[in-house]
Amino acid sequence: MIEIRGVEKSGFSEQVTFEGWKTAFATYSEAYGELRCMKRHLESDEVFVLIRGEATLYTLEGETLLETPLEIGKTYNVKKGTWHHVQLAPNAMGYIVENSNTTKENTEAREIEKEF
Repeated sequence: MIEIRGVEKSGFSEQVTFEGWKTAFATYSEAYGELRCMKRHLESDEVFVLIRGEATLYTLEGETLLETPLEIGKTYNVKKGTWHHVQLAPNAMGYIVENSNTTKENTEAREIEKEF
């Protein structure tokens, strides 16, 4: 059997969940727009792959904000416990892979102040 899914909404669009992992498409939305909040997953790495458009991956190293422009077709693995945010341009689409048990209960969020 083959299951076929696609992008159903802007933002995070879950695609496949199987055993210990899940996949999703990410498209431009308020959550993936301007850098206002960063998250860190306490139990999972998170993989980003840019499919089209432009995107930037922000991470914190201590209190230093690092900015990594994403390249189409490359895999970016954000290690568990790393503060991060992916900012997508309106024409961008990314693919996300993470543990299937990644939820709000094991993810912390942090507002970003304007001095960054």
